[in-house]
Amino acid sequence: MKKLRSRITTDGLDRAPHRAFMRAMGLDDAAIAKPMVGIVSMKGEQTPCNMTHDFQVAAAKTGIEEAGGTPREFSTVSVSDGISMNHEGMKFSLFSRELIADSIEAVVHGLAYDALIGYGGCDKTLPGVMMGMVRCNVPSIFIYGGSSLPGRVDGRTLTVLDSYEAVGSFMTGEIDGATLERIERACLPTIGACAGQFTANTMGMVSEAMGLTIPNVSMVPGVYAERAQISRRAGRLIMEMLERGGPLPRDIVTRKSLENGAAIVAATGGSTNAALHLPAIANEAGIAFTIDDVGEVFARTPLIGNLRPGGKYTAKDVYDIGGAAVVIQELIRSGHIDGNCITITGRTLAEEYGAANAPDGEVVYAASAPIMPDGGVAVLKGNLCPDGAVIKVAGLKSQSFEGVARVFEDEEACVAAVRDRSYKAGEVLVIRNEGPVGGPGMREMLGVTALIYGQGMGEKVALITDGRFSGATRGMCIGYVSPKHSLAVRWPSFATATRSGLMLQIGVWICWSTSRSSRRADVIGNRARRVTAQARSQNMRDWSARRRAERLPMRGRQNGPGSNDARTCARTATCLASFLLSSCR
Repeated sequence: MKKLRSRITTDGLDRAPHRAFMRAMGLDDAAIAKPMVGIVSMKGEQTPCNMTHDFQVAAAKTGIEEAGGTPREFSTVSVSDGISMNHEGMKFSLFSRELIADSIEAVVHGLAYDALIGYGGCDKTLPGVMMGMVRCNVPSIFIYGGSSLPGRVDGRTLTVLDSYEAVGSFMTGEIDGATLERIERACLPTIGACAGQFTANTMGMVSEAMGLTIPNVSMVPGVYAERAQISRRAGRLIMEMLERGGPLPRDIVTRKSLENGAAIVAATGGSTNAALHLPAIANEAGIAFTIDDVGEVFARTPLIGNLRPGGKYTAKDVYDIGGAAVVIQELIRSGHIDGNCITITGRTLAEEYGAANAPDGEVVYAASAPIMPDGGVAVLKGNLCPDGAVIKVAGLKSQSFEGVARVFEDEEACVAAVRDRSYKAGEVLVIRNEGPVGGPGMREMLGVTALIYGQGMGEKVALITDGRFSGATRGMCIGYVSPKHSLAVRWPSFATATRSGLMLQIGVWICWSTSRSSRRADVIGNRARRVTAQARSQNMRDWSARRRAERLPMRGRQNGPGSNDARTCARTATCLASFLLSSCR
């Protein structure tokens, strides 16, 4: 073992004050002389997602002590996506990812810890912790705290998504108030993260496919005692990693391992948010891995996980058939995951997962007979989103849609229309001004998408936004549209009308397709006529030239970070993935 980083805080005459602080925390001479291992979690009462951390952290501390280390527990923030959904609080969700990474960096480097074990629970905590680990680049182990158990009502398996969609069903009269309350009370019966293949479970699987965690941990339910054994093992393993000097996070996070992470998202119909998180993790390792790179992996990976929201089953069901190892080994066997990538154990993915169970054909399909030949998540391009957009296609009955656009200036305006049921089949609901700058904060739109689905309109209308979607979102929903101002550029005549409060249906047709040959989202004409691509491009150039000449401000919020004039818009009209990457440091 090379000289410990922590010696800078413990050794020497002039470190007497430092040792005094340590003694005040109950450390004796022996403990001060040992390696200092940080353990970060989000223990607290912000969300049930993180309430599984307490007993797991305690077990990890035991493992560290058994292996000759001194554990140092600290915490960081967490914003519950569930509780912050559909109001101004959601503007702080994605931002918290960076805050988590920053706080880990501050503590690990500020206190010179020798190694790190990090727990994630609610959605943004998982990539935030992984980003912090890669940034610090000390021996590190990531552990996802685990999901809740699914609920049951009338013999039907529930996740928290059912409560969101039940609100829409109640509005249409499909269910009564008593049924809605029963679903509310039953859908989340234990602590732990959401039970479906939403963002938390998706990023938990990503951590396995990338080799950053204990093998086959991600699908173990958060309330199972087995997790204490796993954390105790992690405590012992981190000391082994410290002894041998690695592998370090930047040894593990490579282009190949990032592609492995993207592959497991596509294969399980995981969260669209992974298209943001993977480039952000890559950025911490100094790797250029863009939304285009993510999209290429999505397109070549088959969907084999029959998991909610696009499928039938939950994380508990994956655990019952053998865990994430079943998916990873099947993708290694089929060539969609590179089994030669290294893991925290020092062994390769192929070595760690070689003995995994075969797919059962119900929860997880064989790659040779997949649910879909393409991934359950797709990156789209087109004149509507020149720098990309993302859609979850798992579970969709049709992968194309054409309809009349109807523009809303923010999420609240669209929610009001959906609550009033003042929208109709065939419309494309466009929510703009919800991007990372214009929002600001890039809110998730689960509230409105779940209402639409609950009202039985999930595939009768489409929704497009420069904001984000929850991993639980399903239906014809295109998000992350980039550059964000493209939703304003496509409908310039709308600016004045919408500022005066009018709700208009505009004469623009939108067509999108997710076939392998044409993963696009385009404005293709107006109600009266279709226009050629050449004419459409010329029209946009003419309009842009007029706008520059007139110095007409882009429509934006009139105060705060969302205010946009033409110059501001030019600065912020960058690829969404690039924006998020640059915001990481």
